[in-house]
Amino acid sequence: MRYLTPRKSAEGLGAARTGTHDHWFMTVTAVSLVFLVPCFVFVLGTAIGRPQAEVVLLFSRPFPAIVTALVAVVGMLHFARGAKTMIEDYTGGITRELAVIAANGVAYVIMFTVLYALGKMVFLGTLIEAMK
Repeated sequence: MRYLTPRKSAEGLGAARTGTHDHWFMTVTAVSLVFLVPCFVFVLGTAIGRPQAEVVLLFSRPFPAIVTALVAVVGMLHFARGAKTMIEDYTGGITRELAVIAANGVAYVIMFTVLYALGKMVFLGTLIEAMK
């Protein structure tokens, strides 16, 4: 028979058994967003006020496309995990499950919509460049 003290059985495990992983995930995504968001604001600022064809050409270049994709993916994953934590802290029962599903759904719909639009702009940008 193996004897485990309460401390030994709980060591490294939070109440949900994922607290450390969630904390590190949120920390890493937050730090990456600190660098990505100013780059994205700069890219978006250069696109404001331009005609549609110029905006499509701007986002078909590698740096603006990669920065936009990273902001969408990292930002929405950060949102989904943060919303899940908040929902778990303040709700219970079926409300908790439905709210987590809704938050994840919103995050993934936004993420895939941005990636689809970005892919379409990259494709159209290559067509515009080829027609020149």
